[in-house]
Amino acid sequence: MNTRTRVLLEESVLPPLVALVVALVAGDLLIMAYGQAPGVVWRALLEGTWGNSYGFGQVLYKATTLACTGLAVAVGLRAGLFNIGAEGQLAAGGFGAGLVGLMLPAGTPALIAVPLCVLAALAAGGAVGSVPGILRARFGAHEVIVTIMLNFIVLALLNYFVSAKLHVPETLHTPEIHAGAVARLSGTFDAFHGSAANWTIVIVLLAAAFVWGFLFRTRAGYELRAVGLQSDAAEYAGIRAGRVWFSAMAMSGALAGLGGINFVLGYKNYYEDGFTGGAGFLGIAVALIGRNNPVGVLLAALFFATLSQGGLAINAMVPKQMVEVLQGIVILAVATAVPEVRRLLRSAMSRRKAAP
Repeated sequence: MNTRTRVLLEESVLPPLVALVVALVAGDLLIMAYGQAPGVVWRALLEGTWGNSYGFGQVLYKATTLACTGLAVAVGLRAGLFNIGAEGQLAAGGFGAGLVGLMLPAGTPALIAVPLCVLAALAAGGAVGSVPGILRARFGAHEVIVTIMLNFIVLALLNYFVSAKLHVPETLHTPEIHAGAVARLSGTFDAFHGSAANWTIVIVLLAAAFVWGFLFRTRAGYELRAVGLQSDAAEYAGIRAGRVWFSAMAMSGALAGLGGINFVLGYKNYYEDGFTGGAGFLGIAVALIGRNNPVGVLLAALFFATLSQGGLAINAMVPKQMVEVLQGIVILAVATAVPEVRRLLRSAMSRRKAAP
């Protein structure tokens, strides 16, 4: 086994598989504790998600937002930064897209409205993300503390703007957007029979491809990964760590903000207070399960979206909170699987070399 194959197995393939097996075993035990047959419950979960067009559409819709927040956290982690502010950045992106959509005339062509709203989401999320980047680069402020506090500040400010300035009476959402961006993005796919899946998924796939190309095919991406591995060594090699931290957090925030268009432009056609629903925090788990690789993040987003939608499908048999327990088990399993997989692979290689 060459070094590249071994690293791929250690980092990207085996840990998620081990986590999945552990989650399935734990799920079986929990299901039996509620007096249900595991096979019946798992079958109902699959039939309610991947087994019908509406359920699969809902999985895609939820995975679209989770992919954005997962990519956001992954970019930060690649730079050695832990972005816990994706929740606020996601909300800011949705608000920015909604605000621009409201400002545009109703007859604005989609070719103009869609890019403007997408850019607004990227800019709003990126602006929020750049704050901890600046504070880390200039003053050494820890990004975890700053991003946690920014979540409260951003969400409170957006709540004020909506409730005091922009809300529809007796609601906590803005008026509906009528620009061409909504007409293009909110049209659900006919194959999914009225689910919330929309064309935002195409934009997110393009964003994931961009992140992969940036991280692994550009000099800036190499510098970002180098700083994440060892910032002091990167500084010694001539890379300015402060500049990398700022750009990484700005990009991370922009990616999280991009997820806001999934709800605001692709589903409800307005900004609503609290629409994030914890997707920013769940993006941390998505990034960890995806091993900070854009392809892995997309797969992890599908996995967590399946659990989320599946919890509704099996709620009649077991409490839907069981899904939240499984999500936590998966995260713990991945955290412990990485060192254990490394140990087992290296032990196997040592025995193979020692064999006559």
